[in-house]
Amino acid sequence: MLRRFDRYLLAQLLMLFGFFALVLVLIYWINRAVVLFDQLIANGESAVVFLEFTALSLPNVVRLVLPVAAFAASLYVTNRLMSESELVVVQATGLSPARLIRPVLIFGCIVFVMSSVLAHVLVPASQARLSERSAEIAENMTARLLREGQFLHPAAGITFYIREISSIGALQDVFLSDARNPERPVAYSAREALLIRGEQAPSLVMIDGMAQSYGIGSKRLSVTRFDDFTLDLSDLVESGALTQRRPRELPTSALLDAGDDVQALTGATHSTLVAEAHERFSDALNGLVAPLFAFAALMVGGFSRFGVWRQSIGTVIGLILIQLVTQIGQGTVRTDAANWPLAYTGPLVGLLAAFGFLYIAARPGILARAKQAAP
Repeated sequence: MLRRFDRYLLAQLLMLFGFFALVLVLIYWINRAVVLFDQLIANGESAVVFLEFTALSLPNVVRLVLPVAAFAASLYVTNRLMSESELVVVQATGLSPARLIRPVLIFGCIVFVMSSVLAHVLVPASQARLSERSAEIAENMTARLLREGQFLHPAAGITFYIREISSIGALQDVFLSDARNPERPVAYSAREALLIRGEQAPSLVMIDGMAQSYGIGSKRLSVTRFDDFTLDLSDLVESGALTQRRPRELPTSALLDAGDDVQALTGATHSTLVAEAHERFSDALNGLVAPLFAFAALMVGGFSRFGVWRQSIGTVIGLILIQLVTQIGQGTVRTDAANWPLAYTGPLVGLLAAFGFLYIAARPGILARAKQAAP
């Protein structure tokens, strides 16, 4: 009977977990897809590229929603079992709350493993690939500037024209209009120009030309002639991803090491890298703690004809407080890597609270005496 109940409760948790995870992933994913659609389609990319980018962003979205979905599943299933008196019947056979929580613990371990695989393997790999593809898109945007005899608009307020491209790659008779500042538009023209790839972004080196700047308020045209002038194109194409990588793209082992080479690669401090690594472990532990906390908190209230909506609201508030403690602890690690144990403060508080609730639920006299002592 015990194993049958364990399987029944675990099946209920997994079913509701899948439902809540699917709903939350769709909500997050659709919001992300709208932003990607505006960025990619507006730049002339195909629908295939849009689908690829949305797919690469999916692992990180799933990682974010798993603990929330696990908490919601545990809260809903426990609430329903108590409302329908199923837990009351099982407890009447002599099972303690500590014994009843075993399938919830198994469920939490499953969520923990899934979150760990996502945090340590799938998310870094997908984010690294996403950065590579973003860099390729940026290169494609640079290549789109190299079209003869066409007025191009690589960004809002920018107009670019090349009369001819020589056999050695020099741009002949170049015109570039920058009207992003409506109060002072600028027009550049040059006899010749070269497109040079820099460390952070490509640059346009114009030779033998002039810059004309018109002040709308002053009604004055300023003309500056130059022998050579370098224009940074970082606002038009994002090529910084070619030289630096974000910490979330690196494996956990590299973040824990946080050597000088890793710091140079990411441009992040030692504390930031170490904090990123421990956040991965901490966030995965939240997937284990959240369902345990929800189940244990509702067990304290016991059966009521009016349901356990008060305990449910209190449980949600409790989870928010645990998440707040987690954020504070993780923020402390980012200032000083020596404080890395504080990254696990939130999961530890949640686990201790769950054990405390189970202890109280197994001893109803504690609550009875507390109510009698209350004025």
